[in-house]
Amino acid sequence: MEEIVNKVAASALEVFDLEDYYVPGRRVSLDISQWLYEGLLLREKEFRQSLKDHDWTQYQDAFVAVTCNADAIVPAWASILVAVHLAPFAKKVVSGSLDDLETILYAEKLQDLDYSAYTDKPIILKGCSKKPVPQSAYLLAVKQLQAVAKSVMYGEACSAVPLFKRK
Repeated sequence: MEEIVNKVAASALEVFDLEDYYVPGRRVSLDISQWLYEGLLLREKEFRQSLKDHDWTQYQDAFVAVTCNADAIVPAWASILVAVHLAPFAKKVVSGSLDDLETILYAEKLQDLDYSAYTDKPIILKGCSKKPVPQSAYLLAVKQLQAVAKSVMYGEACSAVPLFKRK
């Protein structure tokens, strides 16, 4: 009987798994419409008082996305003022959705990586993940990998989709 050989394990393929670069920590979306008059109008005095009365300690060591889910016209300084209140507590504050937050966290992490270990190697950009990996993180990763790798594929070793091959 012939021995079964795992050709994938024996190959030179390197797996680039974006989950490995997930920044751990609690994510919170903070909707400023809760402090708008009738959820639509910002009254400066009341807005400032609401921020003053808010318990900011609940955001200790959290990653916070400041957003406004109401269809309201809110001055630019409003979210900036919220960020000022969050600064002593939150690890990071961004303007936008939780997806925007995740994109920024991955962008910061991926730009600081040393990609030299992937030089002239065939790479598989792992597709499935249990953690939230935004589409933009894949775009950032492939841009960096394309600069050094021999080839880049997406998916799993058994069913990878070719994306790039150096000529």
